[in-house]
Amino acid sequence: MIHRSGFVNIIGSPNVGKSTLMNSLVGKRLSIITKKPQTTRHRILGIINKSDFQIIFSDTPGIIHHPIYPMQKIMMQYVEKSLEDADIILLTTEIGKFEDVSIFNHILKKNKKIPIIILINKIDKIGTECGKNILYYTINHWHKLVPDSEILPISALKKMNQDLLMNKIISLLSVHPPYYPEDYLSNRSERFFVNEIIREKIFFFYRKEIPYSVEIYTKLFKKKNTFIYIYSYIYVERPSQKGILIGEKGKAIKKLKFFSIKSIEFFLKKKIQLKLDVKVCKNWRYDYKKLKDFGY
Repeated sequence: MIHRSGFVNIIGSPNVGKSTLMNSLVGKRLSIITKKPQTTRHRILGIINKSDFQIIFSDTPGIIHHPIYPMQKIMMQYVEKSLEDADIILLTTEIGKFEDVSIFNHILKKNKKIPIIILINKIDKIGTECGKNILYYTINHWHKLVPDSEILPISALKKMNQDLLMNKIISLLSVHPPYYPEDYLSNRSERFFVNEIIREKIFFFYRKEIPYSVEIYTKLFKKKNTFIYIYSYIYVERPSQKGILIGEKGKAIKKLKFFSIKSIEFFLKKKIQLKLDVKVCKNWRYDYKKLKDFGY
């Protein structure tokens, strides 16, 4: 039997639905999803294994045009790295987003031989004739900018045209044995996903600068007979942020813990005990040593 394998890397601006797309294609919630930009900070692989093919999807941080502090620069290095090993690039945008192609010029110039599929996401928002016109103008915009690329309107949320996309990807894969064992779902550890789930809940429950100033570090992940004991640190940049996270009489962090436990148990398919501590680490986003400790 002929077997095909390849790396399919998803890139694009923040908040265009890259993480939703990978989760939908893989069939597992690997990347956290919020409405806030720059939710994705790391490169996360999601792997589909079938008898005749293996697809390694790669979710990446949203492209930041002018990264300022070290964490953002490292995030953009993840994007650059994903271009080096790409067999297929899914350049993801959304309906009504008329982006300047100069943002992606380095991608297009570097990867002339690599197939690029431009995905116009969120077409489930089309409900009127006006919406259909916007889709037409969006497609036309990208046809003019990247005339040699295939363009496919999709809805990652509603899985619209997902079968078409999968068939196209499989047809473009090279004949190659699997890169990963057949039981692999991702390149990331269970600890990593615990950190991401807690961070996702912080995005949901806290506003303003708190989510962007937070990093999670799981100090202990110990499997017992009937449950997993998890001890995680929540790092913030200022003492005032620590107070906001904990809340009056600890109400805020109790709520965060409750909903984190529910999501972590759903992901791990096992009961857990979770302990959370909030610590202050001044300007950690600007500290390369601390970023390395956090897994960047």
